[in-house]
Amino acid sequence: MKIKISAIPIHGIVPPMVTPLLAEDKLDSKSLKNVVEHLIKGGVHGIFILGSTGEAPSLSYKLRYQLVEETCAQVAGRVPVLVGITDTSFVESVNLANFAKEKKATAVVLAPPYYFPAGQPELVEYVNHLVSEISIPLFLYNMPSFTKVYYEIETVEALSENKKIIGIKDSSGNMVYYHRLLQLFKNRKDFSILMGNEALLAESILLGGHGGVPGGANLFPNLFVRLYDAAQKKDLNEVRNLQDKVMKLSSTIYNVGKYGSSFLKGIKCGLACKGVLKSDFVAEPFHAFREKEKKIIADYIRKNLADYE
Repeated sequence: MKIKISAIPIHGIVPPMVTPLLAEDKLDSKSLKNVVEHLIKGGVHGIFILGSTGEAPSLSYKLRYQLVEETCAQVAGRVPVLVGITDTSFVESVNLANFAKEKKATAVVLAPPYYFPAGQPELVEYVNHLVSEISIPLFLYNMPSFTKVYYEIETVEALSENKKIIGIKDSSGNMVYYHRLLQLFKNRKDFSILMGNEALLAESILLGGHGGVPGGANLFPNLFVRLYDAAQKKDLNEVRNLQDKVMKLSSTIYNVGKYGSSFLKGIKCGLACKGVLKSDFVAEPFHAFREKEKKIIADYIRKNLADYE
């Protein structure tokens, strides 16, 4: 049954969905259906594809388009679908945005183009130009650790005057920046502010944020939905209890490997251990965990699954 949704403003838990892969350029369509159903069953309020956790910069354009088409078909309007269109090529971002609209995605998500660092006035011109070329709402994505460029507060304010720009996902981890966003948009009911750093999710909701995009919700969607609900109700005892579980993911699943890629590898490995993914294949330049690391994650999932779900 198709569920009627209020897509905008975007709110709640919107996981940055992993991209199930069988090989370097081969989408695992069966596992994709599993992941979508796993997330929706967990109560999420939306799904974000082609983000960082979705390995978007490592995927071919062919695979990105296939992922958009199959995800939108599987979701079938039950929750909003957000599609990442960040690229170094203006034309590729526009083309993917228009394809997402055609496949009935809800909105697209844009971080500053990386490699050539744009000045803030240039960034405003770039985003407004891009928005003029598409017919789907756009979310800003502040990810300075990857792009090396902030959407500065004044830039967000200027861009928000364009009514096709409907919100921002902040993954900077800078709570002063986040506070300034909340202050700036406290009277705007049509502009969403989402937290990208899952460790700060509860705090951000208690402060008045609209939701979050936690990578860990791929593994345990209901845990993050419960945390969001508790923070909305200001049930501080429940928030503390659930926040403790969220933080344990950082010291276990995300901390098995040696490098920054351990977060992604851990989530995919955990989903494979749960039977949601057939394979934990990770796109180059990374590779999946070896057997030693996989066993550590499998043991943790087995011992703690009931506690998280």
